[in-house]
Amino acid sequence: MPELASRFGHGLVIGKFAPLHRGHMGLIERALAECDRVSVWVYSRPDFPAMPSPVRRGWVRELYPARLFPTLHLLPDAPNPPPNDEPDATHRAYVQATLESWDVRPDVVFTSETYGDALAAELGAVHVCADLPRLAVPISGTRLRADVHGHRAYLDPVVYAHFLERVVLLGAESTGKSTLTRALGEAFGTGWVREYGRDVYEREGGRLTPKHFLEIAHGHRALEDEAARAPGMHRFLFVDTHAATTLMWSYLLTGTALPELHALADACRARYAHTFLCADDLPHEQDGWRANTSVREVQQAFIRQDLGTRGISYRTVRGSIAERVEQVREALGVRPADATAPHPGTYYSA
Repeated sequence: MPELASRFGHGLVIGKFAPLHRGHMGLIERALAECDRVSVWVYSRPDFPAMPSPVRRGWVRELYPARLFPTLHLLPDAPNPPPNDEPDATHRAYVQATLESWDVRPDVVFTSETYGDALAAELGAVHVCADLPRLAVPISGTRLRADVHGHRAYLDPVVYAHFLERVVLLGAESTGKSTLTRALGEAFGTGWVREYGRDVYEREGGRLTPKHFLEIAHGHRALEDEAARAPGMHRFLFVDTHAATTLMWSYLLTGTALPELHALADACRARYAHTFLCADDLPHEQDGWRANTSVREVQQAFIRQDLGTRGISYRTVRGSIAERVEQVREALGVRPADATAPHPGTYYSA
């Protein structure tokens, strides 16, 4: 076996990364610090349907972008790997043969596992074992998968965003969406996202074109994605309105909508884990931009029709804001003690 060097040429970090946690990140960062170049290989069989290998590689790519970490190279999907419960010797032979076929020849292997010595020997490489007893980062992928929200402190916000459930609040004008969205974020100790369309509407003095509505949909999705990756999220992200409602407004105010906006509206079926419709039982409040109560009823009917056409299940919430918060709690199946995080909700706006 090669002698330990203070600086290596080519390092290898290999694992399931399901999910990628701070222990994995420490291992990758040590390899980057000690090697001229580093190969990271993500594989598992069976794979994880809720976070397949492209998603897990994507976390590495996003946290270690090529422009900042040009020496890090992500290896491709493993071709027909052995099942995870096969003997270590089977995995070692597979890794050696596959790396050779890819012309990847590391001179050092970084692990936090007992199999590292034998794997490195199979590859003719040095083994650097980091934090085997898990003292620096006392977590494992198995424990994280069992309770990802309870152990979220061990995940970078980029990774934890994948596990957030997006909850969208819909409804016509003056149905309490904005107030309820904020109240839910505060009640659940997590973040919420305001309706971006109002900003554009006021900016343009109410004179909107189909292109403006497409801008609104893209801008709103960008705010959601930014919020989901922010520190302090917990379990849910509450969102005021989505692209399907923006599509409705495009038709109501311009008589048409761009094809790309239709596509963004279609994506709402899978984008949100939970959908709530705010009933129009609150007093109509005129703020200078809104229509009248009769128009509100028409808007509400259009939203219900769209949900039905798209086959999106939803629950209608009624009554005061406090009553609606409790109705959402009940529907989400989260007790108050489960929902509270030790920080206030965060308001995301343009």
